[in-house]
Amino acid sequence: MLGGTVGMALAASGLSAGRAWGDTPLHEDPFTLGVASGDPWPDGVVLWTRLAPQPLAPDGSGGMPPYAVDVQWEVARDDRFRSVVCRGRTRAVPELAHSVHVEVSGLQPDRHYYYRFRAGRVLSPVGRTRTAPPPHSRPRELDFAFVSCQAWFEGFYTAYRHLAEEDVDLVLHLGDYIYENAIDAMGGVRNVPVAAELRPEPMNLVQYRNRHALHRFDPDLIAAHQAHPFALVWDDHEVEDNWARDKSKADTEPDQDPAVFRERAAAAFQAYYEHLPLRLPNKPNGFEARMYRRLRYGRMATFHILDTRLFRDDQPCGDGIKSGCDERLTPGRTILGPEQEQWLHSGLGRSDTTWNMISQQIPVTQVDTDPGPGQAFVMDFWDGYVDARRRLFKELTDRSVNNPVVLTGDMHRHLAADLKQNFDDPDSPTLGVEFVGSSISTTKDGMDLDPSGVKLLAANEHIKFTNFQRGYVHCSLTRDSCRADFKVLPYVTTPGAPISTRTSYVTEAGRPGLQEA
Repeated sequence: MLGGTVGMALAASGLSAGRAWGDTPLHEDPFTLGVASGDPWPDGVVLWTRLAPQPLAPDGSGGMPPYAVDVQWEVARDDRFRSVVCRGRTRAVPELAHSVHVEVSGLQPDRHYYYRFRAGRVLSPVGRTRTAPPPHSRPRELDFAFVSCQAWFEGFYTAYRHLAEEDVDLVLHLGDYIYENAIDAMGGVRNVPVAAELRPEPMNLVQYRNRHALHRFDPDLIAAHQAHPFALVWDDHEVEDNWARDKSKADTEPDQDPAVFRERAAAAFQAYYEHLPLRLPNKPNGFEARMYRRLRYGRMATFHILDTRLFRDDQPCGDGIKSGCDERLTPGRTILGPEQEQWLHSGLGRSDTTWNMISQQIPVTQVDTDPGPGQAFVMDFWDGYVDARRRLFKELTDRSVNNPVVLTGDMHRHLAADLKQNFDDPDSPTLGVEFVGSSISTTKDGMDLDPSGVKLLAANEHIKFTNFQRGYVHCSLTRDSCRADFKVLPYVTTPGAPISTRTSYVTEAGRPGLQEA
């Protein structure tokens, strides 16, 4: 069974002290964390791996030596590498945990390619990727999936095994790739012994590297990355729950000092880059980083990928769920920061694609949690930044933005909603739609309709659907419609669950609003 495979692999790799590379046989596999590709352009992609024969070595080295190692790479049209189109050599350096980020160019648009790496005499697994279509082409269809929230200790990554077998052009990861929470001695529901040094909440680079390796060292997640290109952006748990710019969550940890928190966040940013297929512009420089960017898929879609953490104002009224919080209404409050906000607004206004997919972390739609006559809102959501949402909606209207669709993670639930010009007026114009995807594993098994979901439907007429099972969303775009299939699993606390489509919603081009398919 899959769970047994994970358990044996963890027990064998790094849960005790690792050996130095010089003492490791050359045939030992340095590709234990797999391979990945990301951010497709029409002429290329970024290819990733990390050399780590002992990925959970307590010192964060992955079992590698303190010096650079040559790595060869090649890209082919076929998985047997009979038709190699390009190859090269790079160096994996200890300063970046012996990770490799190769930005390949000169490829043909809208085509599958296969890639692999070689370190010494060892070949990596073969990955498959796909380039984006030409910028001004008109694809007939575009299929992609979006995922988020994968607490390793709260569930198995069975959803990724199913996603690896789907036919999609791209996978968007909208945040919470790791969780920073302390882990118990048996790894939560996975029931795998976890070494004492890997359990505490990470605070420094070594600890964040090992937390990434722990989440990354999973055959289902490796399979999904091996099968599809990803485009990723962080949320909060990559650093700490509900962080905002240089402010830590209120607790008793030493990072309450902003200077200390910036050091902690810089370590988290670096480990994030080291473990994922990101391009050089996304490489952090200490606490400075730019994760927001765009991907274009012909004339079909533009993906506007946002960072709602690094540049936001602090959550109003002390965070949490609050009613009667006037601070959330303060003019000028920002969740994106001035530079990113202007970048988003101008990019939406210039876009000539049929669909504008706004890919980000927390719900844009109003989420009233009180089904009674009053209202209560989550201060961490866009509800805590009402003027920022008003400015976005004004731009959507003033610039006549083509078919905006917001894609969101974070909530650990599926949700489909109309974006209303005035959420308190059901007859207000609908400006676009939002699809929220559930978690891969966070909050364990869940259920179809939980008590909180019942309250959300009762309090928010614009929310058309919610579900509290684990899963992901598969979207299909044509020139006429955007369809979202909400995929669910009956359980994740044990491996091997089947997957099904709970429901599907469609929005038509030129006619904003949701219809059940």
